[in-house]
Amino acid sequence: MSITLEVGYFNSFYLKRIADIPVPVGPILSIPTLPDPTATPYPWVAPSTSTVEEDWYVEESRIRGGYNNTSTDLGVKAYIVEDNDAQQRRSNSLIYSGIFNSRTGINQSNQFSIAEEITRSVDPTGGSIQKLYAEDTNLIIFQEDKVNRALIDKDAIYSAEGSAITTTANLVIGQIIAYAGEYGISTNPESFAVYGYQKYFADRNRNCVLRLSRDGITEISNYGMVDFFRDKLALIGSGGSIIGSYDIYNKNYVLSLQYAGVDLPDTLSFEEATNGWVSFYDYKPSTGFSSQGKYFTTNSTTVYEHYVTETKAATPLVVLRNSFYGAASEPSTLKFIFNPEPTRVKTFSTVNYEGSNGWEVTSLISDQTGAQLSGAGVDGSGNFVEDTSQRIYSYDEGLYTEGGISYRAGFDRKQNRYMAAIKNNSTNIIEGQVLVGPNNTGIKAYYATVTIKTDTTTFLGQAKQLFAVGATYGR
Repeated sequence: MSITLEVGYFNSFYLKRIADIPVPVGPILSIPTLPDPTATPYPWVAPSTSTVEEDWYVEESRIRGGYNNTSTDLGVKAYIVEDNDAQQRRSNSLIYSGIFNSRTGINQSNQFSIAEEITRSVDPTGGSIQKLYAEDTNLIIFQEDKVNRALIDKDAIYSAEGSAITTTANLVIGQIIAYAGEYGISTNPESFAVYGYQKYFADRNRNCVLRLSRDGITEISNYGMVDFFRDKLALIGSGGSIIGSYDIYNKNYVLSLQYAGVDLPDTLSFEEATNGWVSFYDYKPSTGFSSQGKYFTTNSTTVYEHYVTETKAATPLVVLRNSFYGAASEPSTLKFIFNPEPTRVKTFSTVNYEGSNGWEVTSLISDQTGAQLSGAGVDGSGNFVEDTSQRIYSYDEGLYTEGGISYRAGFDRKQNRYMAAIKNNSTNIIEGQVLVGPNNTGIKAYYATVTIKTDTTTFLGQAKQLFAVGATYGR
């Protein structure tokens, strides 16, 4: 019986034969390239009959190749003379193939027409192409040191005033236009994440994190984190990675800086609503992605869903907060600065906060006093001197009983706020300063750095809220 089979070649016929032919049975020995006169004849096993299927592709306009046979006209034969058939690696170029149509079954994705200009190149000074992202009818091209966009199935005509007018064109990859600014994605395409029209990525070569939107490229690392990214991105090295993902649950861009040979990453998030970096995290993701309004990350063995409050078992259980990839729950920590009237020396005497029960102040430290070689307040090595406070326990952890009367060594609740006195814990006395030590209240400073965290006993692993933190001080 005859069949019709589509062949994606010029002037081609597909032939098939099923026949019974003799084939050798048994081991087939390798025959040397050159005859060996001293070798014994090679053993041979009597042939037997076996059914064999044979297929051919015949590139010929006459099916039997006869001179006067009927000829079919399928166009000119594909013919090319390749003067230089050596393999080429072009790291800054793009090439496109034929089309793929799933409805009609046409698949020409393996065909690259040499008769057409199907190659487009970007500026080689921008380095190699690291990532491509298709957006509407544009193709975003991320190089190591440059970001471009290529017009797809269209071209741009510029008016006398220099403004661009987009027109349709026969070109698949049209004009390539560079974005303003000398930025790229370095060799870290894994830092790329997208949400809507906003594309986020990191440029390790310039120690910055960037956002590409309709207004162009913006350095979002400048929003309060210039020093951090300048120092941290320089430590990534060739063996490290920068993992980027978008958290659709909290509407955050999550960036994980993972250093070569170090198992302690810096994972943090950027929020558009506040236009700033809002939080650090302790987990180390391999990848991250969002789906169906949920945010997931992976490590080497596990896909982890974030922001789950209950298990999906028949009898749901409360899921502990700050527990990632099955590890133990860790406390939440906030670090900030009290800095009212920056040019005045102040004595901070009390601290207060609005929020849930279960917060404690683990550290409250003054600004540093300059080193001095001798005198009071110097520890013998000329180190900087700081004024520090004692630990302030949470409302429940600071509860104790003495003589049948209950007291609180940490926060107490007054006027719907949690308040506590700052007790001095300094050991070095600085010249010209008042006495310090556990019998004195307050710390003296231009500004104070505060670390507040959740305790390890109050509603362990459950939600705790913190709305505001304040302090009282005297001049």
